Amino acid sequence: MFFKRKAILMIHGFVGGIYDFGSLHNELQLNKQFDVFTFTLPAHNQFIVNNVKHQEWLDESINQIEFLMQNGYKEIYLIGHSMGGVIAAYLASIYPQVKKLVLVAPAFRYFYFKEGKVDIKSFNETIKNIPEIFKGNNTEEVISRILKTPIPTMIEFTKLVNQCQDCVNVIECPTLTIHGTNDLIVPTEATDYVYNSIKSKTNILVNIHKLNHECFVTKKSKEVKETITTFLKQSPKNKKETIEL
Repeated sequence: MFFKRKAILMIHGFVGGIYDFGSLHNELQLNKQFDVFTFTLPAHNQFIVNNVKHQEWLDESINQIEFLMQNGYKEIYLIGHSMGGVIAAYLASIYPQVKKLVLVAPAFRYFYFKEGKVDIKSFNETIKNIPEIFKGNNTEEVISRILKTPIPTMIEFTKLVNQCQDCVNVIECPTLTIHGTNDLIVPTEATDYVYNSIKSKTNILVNIHKLNHECFVTKKSKEVKETITTFLKQSPKNKKETIEL
């Protein structure tokens, strides 16, 4: 029956879009257990992501999950990438209807911001890493995201992270966290923070060798998608573990 199907809500990252998930949406939709939903965060359909407040991102995400509940879904799975992972964690902390949570490179730590301000030391490190960032990602896409992100919008991003920081401490649903060893955008401290903070009895951290921040559109995307699909289809393991792939 319809109401036995599970809803999957996918939340994209900062200055990104649903295209960041590559083919994951279609592949999950082929599974008869799931109905898959995506949406674009406010202002992210503009050429420049501007004139937007972080609360608008949270409010729209709440609207999306409320819509699913109003339409009869009693089990909701969340998949969040980067900033979308922060938002997904926030939703999981306040909605018991969220039964599984997937956080891919959740941006609870970010290389060149600290306490809402540009951190000069980490910013300089990021500048040094720019050749590697371009090497591991689509060059036009990297340039596009830099150009479409004014400083006030970056500050709104840091406000969102600060507001949602403590939500991880009350998450109890089964959680899968994925991080790439070549991620030069979100540091390992972010996934370590999630893994060490959540209360769930099923707490899995998967580190994928040579994976960068654009997890779903690289040569390693197959491992990412298979890891997520397996987690969503299987019964919870009720254990805390770290897996290296």
